[in-house]
Amino acid sequence: MMNSIPPNLVLYADDAILVINKPAGMLSLQDGYDKTLPHITTVLSPTYGRIWMIHRLDRETSGVMVVARSAQAHQALNGQFKDRQVQKMYHCLAWGSPDWAEKNLEVRLKKDGDRQHRSTIDPRGKPSTTFFRVLERYPGISLIQASPHTGYTHQIRAHLAYLGFPLVGDDLYRDPHRPTSLVDEGQPKPGGIDRVALHALSIQFIHPLTHTSMAFSAPYPEDFSLAVQQLRSGVKPH
Repeated sequence: MMNSIPPNLVLYADDAILVINKPAGMLSLQDGYDKTLPHITTVLSPTYGRIWMIHRLDRETSGVMVVARSAQAHQALNGQFKDRQVQKMYHCLAWGSPDWAEKNLEVRLKKDGDRQHRSTIDPRGKPSTTFFRVLERYPGISLIQASPHTGYTHQIRAHLAYLGFPLVGDDLYRDPHRPTSLVDEGQPKPGGIDRVALHALSIQFIHPLTHTSMAFSAPYPEDFSLAVQQLRSGVKPH
Protein backbone atom coordinates (compact mmCIF):
# COMPACT_ATOMS: atom_id res chain seq x y z
CA MET A 1 0.00 0.00 0.00
CA MET A 2 1.02 3.60 -0.55
CA ASN A 3 2.45 5.22 2.59
CA SER A 4 1.96 8.81 1.48
CA ILE A 5 -0.40 10.86 -0.63
CA PRO A 6 0.91 11.45 -4.18
CA PRO A 7 1.75 15.09 -4.99
CA ASN A 8 -1.16 17.18 -6.29
CA LEU A 9 -3.70 14.43 -5.51
CA VAL A 10 -5.91 16.58 -3.27
CA LEU A 11 -7.35 19.67 -4.98
CA TYR A 12 -9.66 20.75 -2.14
CA ALA A 13 -10.46 19.64 1.40
CA ASP A 14 -12.90 20.67 4.11
CA ASP A 15 -14.75 18.84 6.87
CA ALA A 16 -17.39 17.48 4.47
CA ILE A 17 -15.64 16.64 1.21
CA LEU A 18 -12.38 16.01 -0.58
CA VAL A 19 -11.88 16.80 -4.25
CA ILE A 20 -9.04 14.86 -5.82
CA ASN A 21 -7.19 14.56 -9.12
CA LYS A 22 -6.95 10.78 -9.51
CA PRO A 23 -3.89 9.67 -11.45
CA ALA A 24 -4.23 7.03 -14.14
CA GLY A 25 -3.44 3.64 -12.66
CA MET A 26 -4.96 4.29 -9.24
CA LEU A 27 -8.01 2.20 -8.36
CA SER A 28 -11.18 3.98 -7.26
CA LEU A 29 -12.39 0.95 -5.31
CA GLN A 30 -10.81 -2.13 -3.82
CA ASP A 31 -9.77 -4.73 -6.38
CA GLY A 32 -12.03 -7.76 -6.27
CA TYR A 33 -9.15 -10.20 -6.76
CA ASP A 34 -6.13 -8.59 -5.12
CA LYS A 35 -7.32 -6.76 -2.02
CA THR A 36 -3.78 -5.63 -1.19
CA LEU A 37 -3.65 -3.21 -4.13
CA PRO A 38 -3.85 0.45 -3.05
CA HIS A 39 -7.01 2.39 -3.90
CA ILE A 40 -8.40 5.82 -3.09
CA THR A 41 -9.57 4.89 0.41
CA THR A 42 -6.28 3.31 1.46
CA VAL A 43 -4.36 6.30 0.10
CA LEU A 44 -6.50 9.02 1.69
CA SER A 45 -7.75 7.52 4.96
CA PRO A 46 -4.43 7.57 6.87
CA THR A 47 -4.39 11.36 6.53
CA TYR A 48 -8.05 12.32 6.32
CA GLY A 49 -9.79 9.60 8.30
CA ARG A 50 -12.81 7.68 7.08
CA ILE A 51 -14.10 8.61 3.64
CA TRP A 52 -17.20 7.60 1.69
CA MET A 53 -16.97 6.91 -2.05
CA ILE A 54 -19.71 8.47 -4.18
CA HIS A 55 -18.67 7.75 -7.77
CA ARG A 56 -15.73 6.14 -9.51
CA LEU A 57 -13.38 6.46 -12.44
CA ASP A 58 -11.92 3.51 -14.30
CA ARG A 59 -8.41 2.58 -13.26
CA GLU A 60 -6.90 3.94 -16.49
CA THR A 61 -8.94 7.16 -16.41
CA SER A 62 -7.38 10.21 -14.79
CA GLY A 63 -9.06 13.28 -13.39
CA VAL A 64 -11.31 14.97 -10.89
CA MET A 65 -13.43 13.15 -8.32
CA VAL A 66 -15.31 14.12 -5.15
CA VAL A 67 -15.46 11.94 -2.04
CA ALA A 68 -17.36 12.50 1.21
CA ARG A 69 -15.91 12.80 4.71
CA SER A 70 -19.16 12.23 6.60
CA ALA A 71 -22.29 10.12 6.28
CA GLN A 72 -24.37 13.30 5.91
CA ALA A 73 -22.24 14.57 3.02
CA HIS A 74 -22.30 11.12 1.44
CA GLN A 75 -26.09 10.98 1.51
CA ALA A 76 -26.48 14.48 0.07
CA LEU A 77 -24.01 13.95 -2.76
CA ASN A 78 -25.42 10.53 -3.57
CA GLY A 79 -28.77 12.23 -4.02
CA GLN A 80 -27.28 14.76 -6.44
CA PHE A 81 -25.71 12.01 -8.55
CA LYS A 82 -28.94 10.02 -8.53
CA ASP A 83 -30.95 13.07 -9.61
CA ARG A 84 -28.44 13.93 -12.40
CA GLN A 85 -27.59 17.27 -10.76
CA VAL A 86 -23.82 16.81 -10.92
CA GLN A 87 -22.23 18.16 -14.10
CA LYS A 88 -19.13 16.34 -15.36
CA MET A 89 -16.94 17.05 -18.35
CA TYR A 90 -14.30 14.80 -19.87
CA HIS A 91 -11.66 15.26 -22.55
CA CYS A 92 -10.54 12.31 -24.64
CA LEU A 93 -8.52 11.42 -27.70
CA ALA A 94 -10.43 9.30 -30.21
CA TRP A 95 -9.43 7.61 -33.43
CA GLY A 96 -10.88 9.22 -36.55
CA SER A 97 -12.55 12.53 -37.38
CA PRO A 98 -16.33 12.73 -36.90
CA ASP A 99 -18.40 14.32 -39.64
CA TRP A 100 -20.19 16.29 -36.92
CA ALA A 101 -19.05 19.12 -34.64
CA GLU A 102 -21.52 18.29 -31.89
CA LYS A 103 -23.68 15.28 -31.16
CA ASN A 104 -26.09 14.35 -28.37
CA LEU A 105 -26.21 10.56 -28.25
CA GLU A 106 -29.18 8.90 -26.57
CA VAL A 107 -29.11 5.08 -26.57
CA ARG A 108 -29.88 2.24 -24.20
CA LEU A 109 -26.79 0.83 -22.50
CA LYS A 110 -26.48 -2.58 -20.88
CA LYS A 111 -23.73 -3.13 -18.31
CA ASP A 112 -21.73 -6.35 -18.70
CA GLY A 113 -23.51 -6.91 -21.98
CA ASP A 114 -21.19 -9.42 -23.65
CA ARG A 115 -18.58 -12.09 -22.96
CA GLN A 116 -15.90 -9.40 -22.68
CA HIS A 117 -17.91 -7.73 -19.88
CA ARG A 118 -18.33 -4.55 -21.93
CA SER A 119 -21.19 -2.11 -21.69
CA THR A 120 -23.15 -2.61 -24.90
CA ILE A 121 -25.84 -0.78 -26.83
CA ASP A 122 -28.92 -2.90 -26.17
CA PRO A 123 -32.68 -2.16 -26.39
CA ARG A 124 -33.03 -3.93 -23.04
CA GLY A 125 -30.53 -1.60 -21.38
CA LYS A 126 -30.98 1.63 -19.43
CA PRO A 127 -31.35 5.00 -21.18
CA SER A 128 -27.98 6.74 -21.43
CA THR A 129 -27.05 10.15 -22.78
CA THR A 130 -23.74 11.83 -23.60
CA PHE A 131 -23.19 15.17 -25.32
CA PHE A 132 -20.06 15.27 -27.48
CA ARG A 133 -18.21 18.23 -28.97
CA VAL A 134 -15.17 17.99 -31.25
CA LEU A 135 -12.58 20.43 -29.92
CA GLU A 136 -9.62 19.82 -32.25
CA ARG A 137 -8.92 17.60 -35.25
CA TYR A 138 -5.54 16.10 -36.12
CA PRO A 139 -4.56 13.55 -38.78
CA GLY A 140 -6.40 10.38 -37.77
CA ILE A 141 -7.27 11.54 -34.24
CA SER A 142 -9.68 14.02 -32.62
CA LEU A 143 -9.75 15.74 -29.24
CA ILE A 144 -13.33 15.39 -28.04
CA GLN A 145 -15.20 16.83 -25.07
CA ALA A 146 -17.76 14.50 -23.50
CA SER A 147 -20.47 15.56 -21.05
CA PRO A 148 -22.38 12.52 -19.80
CA HIS A 149 -25.87 13.17 -18.45
CA THR A 150 -26.05 9.64 -17.11
CA GLY A 151 -23.08 7.90 -15.55
CA TYR A 152 -23.00 4.21 -16.34
CA THR A 153 -19.92 2.00 -16.42
CA HIS A 154 -17.72 2.73 -19.46
CA GLN A 155 -20.44 5.01 -20.87
CA ILE A 156 -18.17 7.39 -22.80
CA ARG A 157 -16.01 4.54 -24.08
CA ALA A 158 -19.01 2.52 -25.23
CA HIS A 159 -20.76 5.53 -26.79
CA LEU A 160 -17.76 6.65 -28.84
CA ALA A 161 -17.00 3.11 -29.98
CA TYR A 162 -20.64 2.79 -31.06
CA LEU A 163 -20.28 5.99 -33.09
CA GLY A 164 -17.17 4.58 -34.77
CA PHE A 165 -14.57 6.64 -32.91
CA PRO A 166 -13.03 4.42 -30.19
CA LEU A 167 -10.69 6.02 -27.71
CA VAL A 168 -6.96 5.91 -28.27
CA GLY A 169 -5.55 3.13 -26.11
CA ASP A 170 -8.91 1.44 -25.60
CA ASP A 171 -8.33 -2.08 -26.86
CA LEU A 172 -11.43 -3.36 -25.05
CA TYR A 173 -13.89 -1.27 -27.09
CA ARG A 174 -11.95 -1.06 -30.34
CA ASP A 175 -13.54 -3.84 -32.37
CA PRO A 176 -10.95 -5.47 -34.68
CA HIS A 177 -13.77 -6.84 -36.87
CA ARG A 178 -15.35 -3.45 -37.45
CA PRO A 179 -14.55 -1.57 -40.71
CA THR A 180 -11.49 0.55 -40.02
CA SER A 181 -11.92 3.34 -42.56
CA LEU A 182 -11.80 5.86 -39.70
CA VAL A 183 -8.94 4.20 -37.88
CA ASP A 184 -5.36 3.92 -39.03
CA GLU A 185 -4.37 0.52 -37.66
CA GLY A 186 -0.69 1.23 -38.18
CA GLN A 187 -0.64 4.63 -36.52
CA PRO A 188 1.24 4.65 -33.20
CA LYS A 189 -0.35 6.22 -30.14
CA PRO A 190 0.46 9.91 -29.73
CA GLY A 191 2.96 10.74 -27.06
CA GLY A 192 3.44 7.08 -26.32
CA ILE A 193 0.24 7.13 -24.24
CA ASP A 194 -0.24 3.57 -23.03
CA ARG A 195 -3.69 3.75 -21.47
CA VAL A 196 -7.23 4.71 -22.36
CA ALA A 197 -6.94 8.39 -23.37
CA LEU A 198 -9.73 9.67 -21.13
CA HIS A 199 -9.46 12.46 -18.55
CA ALA A 200 -12.16 13.75 -16.21
CA LEU A 201 -11.55 17.47 -16.64
CA SER A 202 -14.17 19.12 -14.43
CA ILE A 203 -17.02 18.56 -12.01
CA GLN A 204 -19.71 20.87 -10.65
CA PHE A 205 -22.02 20.13 -7.71
CA ILE A 206 -23.75 21.69 -4.70
CA HIS A 207 -21.77 21.54 -1.47
CA PRO A 208 -23.61 19.09 0.79
CA LEU A 209 -23.46 21.34 3.87
CA THR A 210 -23.15 24.95 2.69
CA HIS A 211 -25.44 24.40 -0.34
CA THR A 212 -23.25 26.62 -2.50
CA SER A 213 -22.36 25.72 -6.08
CA MET A 214 -18.81 24.42 -6.40
CA ALA A 215 -16.77 23.70 -9.54
CA PHE A 216 -13.35 22.09 -9.82
CA SER A 217 -11.07 21.15 -12.69
CA ALA A 218 -8.06 18.87 -12.96
CA PRO A 219 -5.22 19.72 -15.36
CA TYR A 220 -4.18 17.17 -17.94
CA PRO A 221 -1.69 14.65 -16.59
CA GLU A 222 1.73 14.52 -18.21
CA ASP A 223 0.98 11.72 -20.67
CA PHE A 224 -2.26 13.25 -21.93
CA SER A 225 -0.72 16.73 -22.15
CA LEU A 226 2.27 15.42 -24.09
CA ALA A 227 0.01 13.60 -26.53
CA VAL A 228 -2.05 16.73 -27.20
CA GLN A 229 1.06 18.89 -27.62
CA GLN A 230 2.53 16.39 -30.03
CA LEU A 231 -0.65 16.24 -32.10
CA ARG A 232 -0.93 20.04 -32.19
CA SER A 233 2.67 20.39 -33.36
CA GLY A 234 2.22 17.79 -36.05
CA VAL A 235 5.15 15.76 -34.78
CA LYS A 236 4.66 12.11 -35.64
CA PRO A 237 5.01 9.66 -32.71
CA HIS A 238 7.80 7.12 -32.87
